[in-house]
Amino acid sequence: MTEGNFVDYVKIHASSGNGGKGSVHLHREKYITKGGPDGGDGGRGGHVIVRGNKNLWTLVSFKFKRHFKAVHGSHGSKNRSSGADGEDTYMDVPLGTIFKNSETNEILFEITEAGEEKILVEGGMGGRGNWHFRTSTNQTPRYAQPGVEGKEIDVILELKVLADVGLVGFPNAGKSTLLSVITSAKPKIADYEFTTLKPNLGIVQHRDFQSFVMADIPGIIEGAAEGKGLGHYFLRHIERNASLLFLIPADSNDISKEYEILLNELKRYNPELLDKERLVVISKSDMLDDELMEEMKIELDKDLANVSYLFISSVSQYNIQELKDKLWLLLND
Repeated sequence: MTEGNFVDYVKIHASSGNGGKGSVHLHREKYITKGGPDGGDGGRGGHVIVRGNKNLWTLVSFKFKRHFKAVHGSHGSKNRSSGADGEDTYMDVPLGTIFKNSETNEILFEITEAGEEKILVEGGMGGRGNWHFRTSTNQTPRYAQPGVEGKEIDVILELKVLADVGLVGFPNAGKSTLLSVITSAKPKIADYEFTTLKPNLGIVQHRDFQSFVMADIPGIIEGAAEGKGLGHYFLRHIERNASLLFLIPADSNDISKEYEILLNELKRYNPELLDKERLVVISKSDMLDDELMEEMKIELDKDLANVSYLFISSVSQYNIQELKDKLWLLLND
């Protein structure tokens, strides 16, 4: 998936159908010149319905279609015949999509399961025909109810990526390089910060034809929890990952401090993120010799006492298979 096709934020307009009018009709046939009222009811206006689709990964289709309108209900007719209900309009969205009212920013609902359906905008009720209004004192009512008008709403769609493993780290930590090595994804890779501006997804092939999904989340900077940079746009994708892989380059000035900063940003954004399983990976380890690596392990054993860590190199493929094994155990423990 190219970066340009990954759309995770759109605004759309949805309007439901009007209800059909009730019929004003008096029964007439041969030899019956003054029959009673027999006007039928109007049909219900169509709903705009949201449906979860597990085969979608992005909101890119909404770049080209942002207006959704359901069909009006048909009017009632004679012989107490009800009008047909308006056809519903369906919107297929990827799992993890949140719907917000664009005016109040209130969360309306969230789609998390395949096939799950939610009514975004209800269609108007059909009006009742004059048959319902007959009484002993008014046996030929010449009025009926009009249909209820449909509703309109402007909504914001936000996508939170659903993945098994989310890559967390500062810009230029080697997340995209790791994703390109461990999966078949082709993220943009360059030697400058914020190369990745949109999440990238890839499927990691493990032993015995098993697999899991990994997401490359754009780099976090200190202050992201307050929205610094594009913090909120980045951090919301981490909420939907089953486990977190912290990536810190081996040439970092202080690996433990970087890890604490990343952890603190997640905590300030959403404390529940710290409940996820996590693994710390020291990337770019091909620049270390054995002696230096052993010295670093002694320090990390003290500073990261309760967290599992691993040295890897995406370029030389060092410990890549071990990383897959650790992640698989993390997901299936």
